[in-house]
Amino acid sequence: MIELKAPFKNEDIEKLVCGDVVKISGVIYTGRDAAHKRMINSIHNKEELPFDVNGAGIYYVGPSPSKEGQIIGSAGPTTSYRMDDLTVPLLELGLKVMIGKGKRREEVVSSMIKNKAVYLAAIGGAGAYISHAIKKCEVIAYEDLGPEAVRRLEVEGLQLIVAIDSYGNNIYEKGRAMFAKESE
Repeated sequence: MIELKAPFKNEDIEKLVCGDVVKISGVIYTGRDAAHKRMINSIHNKEELPFDVNGAGIYYVGPSPSKEGQIIGSAGPTTSYRMDDLTVPLLELGLKVMIGKGKRREEVVSSMIKNKAVYLAAIGGAGAYISHAIKKCEVIAYEDLGPEAVRRLEVEGLQLIVAIDSYGNNIYEKGRAMFAKESE
């Protein structure tokens, strides 16, 4: 198990290999489709983003409302390809970690290689479990988007799998190839 501290540095990202299990601690941010659209509009309009993207991590999540006494509700990952059309500009600004579930488009993977970033997979259906690693949650932008607002999360020991490393090695392709080889 590899421990990572946010904000993320190139040297830490470059050491990660597809299939590694990591534990993240520090500050990461949330953002889904609607928040990404607003952030990209801000970039195009040369406006300030809600957080410094350089060295940051974004978790594709729209958490459920928290119950009394909870920091956050269930926080399961969103299907990541929904952000693919909006990801490359953030990678070019220094985004280092994306967290979600499912495959990514080739242009995102190419930009990850160019900009030394990784894509980490969270387990779909494990939102209640994942929420235990979230120690603090604060809406910092786009509150009108409800669950899709940008949140600042302080996490401790958030366990994830390196799905695509900064060299383009892809667990989804590797897994398919291994399965095909075993079934021959």
